Amino acid sequence: MPKLKTSKTAAKRFRFTKNGNVKMKHSMMNHNTGLKNTKLKRSLRKAAIADPTNVKAIRKMMPYS
Repeated sequence: MPKLKTSKTAAKRFRFTKNGNVKMKHSMMNHNTGLKNTKLKRSLRKAAIADPTNVKAIRKMMPYS
């Protein structure tokens, strides 16, 4: 059986926690940040946890994580 390839795009965007959750960066911080208020930008700096409905698909893209 051949080795499974890891999706490099997924590997750069997601990390797995010890509990099996998926950590990721918040969206909406790449451009137009002058229009967003400081409170929103501060909260978007923190890591986000992926929704459980998407975890199965992310695991498939990263088989050895």
